[in-house]
Amino acid sequence: MQTLPTFVLVHGAFANSFSFAPLQAELALLGHRSVAVDLPGHGFEATFPAAYQAPQDLDALAAEPGAIKGVTLADNAARVIEVLERAKRNGPTVLVAHSRGGITATAVANARPELIDRIVYVSAWCPVDLDVNDYYAQPEMADVDPGAFAASLVGNPAELGLLRTNFRTADPAVLAAFKRGFAADLTDDEFRIFLNTFQPDENLDAGTSADRAQATTWGRVPKTYVRLEADASIPLAVQDRMIREANALTPDNPFDVRTLEGSHLRWLVHPKPAAGLLADLADLADLADPDSTDFAAR
Repeated sequence: MQTLPTFVLVHGAFANSFSFAPLQAELALLGHRSVAVDLPGHGFEATFPAAYQAPQDLDALAAEPGAIKGVTLADNAARVIEVLERAKRNGPTVLVAHSRGGITATAVANARPELIDRIVYVSAWCPVDLDVNDYYAQPEMADVDPGAFAASLVGNPAELGLLRTNFRTADPAVLAAFKRGFAADLTDDEFRIFLNTFQPDENLDAGTSADRAQATTWGRVPKTYVRLEADASIPLAVQDRMIREANALTPDNPFDVRTLEGSHLRWLVHPKPAAGLLADLADLADLADPDSTDFAAR
C-alpha cells in the first residue's frame, strides 16, 4: 500500500508561508498533508517597521534595520532540511518550490537528496548553466525590465544588508508594473490582496556557481517542472531553457514537465488546478511504499 507524501512548500522572494494557505486547503480537501515553510526572516520572523504603516515615513523606512540582514542561502537550505527531516518520519516527501524558492530547493537537493522523493519547481529558478543573476542578461529575459520596480525600492541595499521594497506604495505606475509582472490575469482586488501578503525585506544571497544543480546529488532526485504559461516575471522561454539545461545535465533523469495556465501568482490565488496536479504527482510510482525499495533505510 502506497504511503501518501507530505508536500513541503517553499515560497519565493518577499513572500511567506501565508501565500500557500489556499493551496493547502485544496490539498487537504483532496486528502493530502502539506507544510508551508517560512524561510529565515520571513513570516512572523519578518520586520514590519512602524514607518511601513500608513502614513508612511519613507526616510525612516530607508534606515530601519531588518531581521533578514545576513541571512544566507545556506540558512534557507538549513531551514528546509530541518522540515524535511521531520516530515520524512511520516513517509515520502515532495519538495515544491515557487519562484526564488527554487534556488533554495536546488541547494537542499544538492546537500540532502535522500530527504526528497520528488522535487517540483513551479515557475521557479533552477540554476544549471548560469548563476541566477546571469540569466537576466540572456535573450529569454529580454522582455523583463527589472528597472520597472526601481521606484518601489527603499534605502541602500549595501547599507541595509538587504533588499527593501515598498509594496504599500500608492504610485499607480509602480502598481501597474507589479501587476503586469506578476498578476496580469488577477482582478485588481485579488492583486492588491496578494500584494499585502508580501513583506518588505528580502535577503541578498541568491547563491553562486557552487549552488547550481549538481548531477551527483540533485540529479538523483525525480523532478517535475510546472510551467506557468503566462508568467511575465520568469517568462516561458526562461522556464524552458532551465528545463533543457537540467535535462542535458541529467539525461537519465529528465524533468517531468507539466503546464498550468496563468501568471506568476494565479496558481496561488486560484489553486484548484495546481492542487489537482500535485495530487496526480503523489500517485507516481517513485513515491515509494515504506515497505518497498530502500525507504526505511533512509
